[in-house]
Amino acid sequence: MILNAGEHFIRPATPEDETALFEICLRTAASGEDASELYGDPRLPGYIWAAPYGAFEPDFAFLLDGPTGPVGYVLAAADTAAFERRLETDWWPRVRRQTAGIIARKPLDGAALAYIATPQHHAPWLLAEFPAHLHINVLPEVQASGWGRRLIEVELAALGEHGVAGVHLGVSPQNERARGFYRHLGFEDLSRDGKVTFGLRLGQ
Repeated sequence: MILNAGEHFIRPATPEDETALFEICLRTAASGEDASELYGDPRLPGYIWAAPYGAFEPDFAFLLDGPTGPVGYVLAAADTAAFERRLETDWWPRVRRQTAGIIARKPLDGAALAYIATPQHHAPWLLAEFPAHLHINVLPEVQASGWGRRLIEVELAALGEHGVAGVHLGVSPQNERARGFYRHLGFEDLSRDGKVTFGLRLGQ
């Protein structure tokens, strides 16, 4: 256990938590709200934004547990470029086989399937100063409770211990609350080319 307060605590993720990563990702994939009705296959968002981090970056995968089980996570890749190369060889081929029969029927199916077919890569200018990136999601019942900040602090400490120079993350353009949250934590707005991005230098 890493951080405990009341009925909730933060702990390292384990391989057995893969189902929880998929579920939390789905239930927060609509700018922090439940996206269950937006995907025909509930695993689609998790294939992209959650499960590969638990599989390939276990040192930077942490879960927020509650009385009924996991209710949030923070995930990161310390070296984004290396992580993307690993996914190309060890993740996306398998995911493409598993999703080959899915037909886009729900609003976000098409975008997810297109991403799986042709994953986006982070811009070199961004990785030069902010080589790591992270994802954080907490279920609505624990949002605005302080646990998001605690998860970020745990992740930043882990990245700092590994000598990471900087970390960045993407934010949905519709999620104004998230923008304010990251500014409050000291992240700087690096938005460019139509993408909302925040970054933080570590070890300074």
